[in-house]
Amino acid sequence: MQLGEAIENRRSIRKFQDKPVPRELVGQVLEAATLAPSGKNAQPWEFIVLEGAARDKLPELITAGAEKVEAMGYSSGSAKNSARILEESGVIIVVYNPNGKANEDGNEYHRAMRSVDTQSVGAAIENMLLRATELGLGSLWICDVFFARAEIDAWLQRDGELMAAVALGWPGESPGPRPRKSWQEVTTWKE
Repeated sequence: MQLGEAIENRRSIRKFQDKPVPRELVGQVLEAATLAPSGKNAQPWEFIVLEGAARDKLPELITAGAEKVEAMGYSSGSAKNSARILEESGVIIVVYNPNGKANEDGNEYHRAMRSVDTQSVGAAIENMLLRATELGLGSLWICDVFFARAEIDAWLQRDGELMAAVALGWPGESPGPRPRKSWQEVTTWKE
């Protein structure tokens, strides 16, 4: 599969087959992530691969976090559905920026570096999704981990900035393309 095909064929997969993902393929997905561009070559990413019982724990934490938010009278949006999707996935990759919390002090330089790191981590995640597509795997970029940020940090014993989780597995669905704005609609030319 060529890069253009991977970009055009990548879909957010929300249903997975009950079939293990070989570690070799997970390694290829992670290698693609580490090849992403990063500002100042900081490579501000850390990946935690969850399988088996560890994979089962993350959806529990997200569901509990969503219920806590709902008890306060707020909407948890898609968090419970994201937890269900994670339960079905073969592997979950939790993504951290190990430098993130160090750049929270409000200093203008630190805010800029945090933004650069966030963009770099986003590029790493996109590389993961594209490589997964190329390998025939399904994936979903999930940000609903934020509903249980403190609990996940404590469980995984991490003090960096929790960025996202990526559900990875053999697709159990083949959704068509979602509507997209054309590049012409979102681009302004200046001379």
